[in-house]
Amino acid sequence: MAEISASLVKELREKTGAGMMDCKKALNETAGDIEAAVDWLRKKGLAAAAKKAGRVAAEGLVAVVSSGGKGALVEVNAETDFVARNEQFQAFVRKVGEMALELGDDVAVLKAAKTASGKTLEEELSSLIATIGENMNFRRAKQLKVSQGVVASYMHSAAAPGLGKIGVLVALESAGDAAKLADLGKQVAMHVAAANPLFLSVDSVDSAALERERAVLSEQAAASGKPAAVIEKMVEGRIRKYYEEVVLLEQLFVIDGETKIAKVVENAAKELGAPIKVTGFARFALGEGVEKEEKDFAAEVAAQLGR
Repeated sequence: MAEISASLVKELREKTGAGMMDCKKALNETAGDIEAAVDWLRKKGLAAAAKKAGRVAAEGLVAVVSSGGKGALVEVNAETDFVARNEQFQAFVRKVGEMALELGDDVAVLKAAKTASGKTLEEELSSLIATIGENMNFRRAKQLKVSQGVVASYMHSAAAPGLGKIGVLVALESAGDAAKLADLGKQVAMHVAAANPLFLSVDSVDSAALERERAVLSEQAAASGKPAAVIEKMVEGRIRKYYEEVVLLEQLFVIDGETKIAKVVENAAKELGAPIKVTGFARFALGEGVEKEEKDFAAEVAAQLGR
């Protein structure tokens, strides 16, 4: 049997909200496989849903830049929130966004690209680290394009124009009026910031994620003891609910709480007199998936005192 550490139990508890003893039992039952333990807890009804892995803990800024049919998102991290208010840091993050808009979203390519100063972007970042005295990292970038239409943007919790904590891009392909498309795109982008969809359409849902969800729901439904035909309908109903939670076009518009995003887009297309297709979206939340080290200062002091 795999040894179950306290840190593993703690991680599972943070991901599921289940009790400590239940988490320990789940890990014992699954030989320490944390993802299998999440499913075990859900099947037993001890975890309402799997929470996202990792807490948002990194500091820095997200930048969003868009121009007509093209837009870019970038994230640059720093150690403290104080740096996010530094004008030099803000100028650098904005520059990274503008370069991503022009050159694409390959981070390695962007780091090696020359800036107006003659230095590479990576060299400029190294100089900024030396000047400010804090570690920084250009973490990721995403560019969206449409051949005809607009890429709309939205920044939530803005620290400065185009800079903040949650940046969103929404790509709309259409021959309709650009200004009206931009208004629609911004509304959908605001929805994405709030609802955090994982997929654009039902067809784009990751097959592995769907099968995993179906397996959990099937076992939950089977526990009801109802006939197989009823269980099948229960599972399909819950799968539809899953789509409504994670698929952008199936979600209810946060602004009115009753219209699906797909219908919002359809209605807008009728008003514009031209078809509209949502071809993609991107959402960067500052520090998502990055776990900040938590220091136990009391333990550190005790260790220094030789206790």
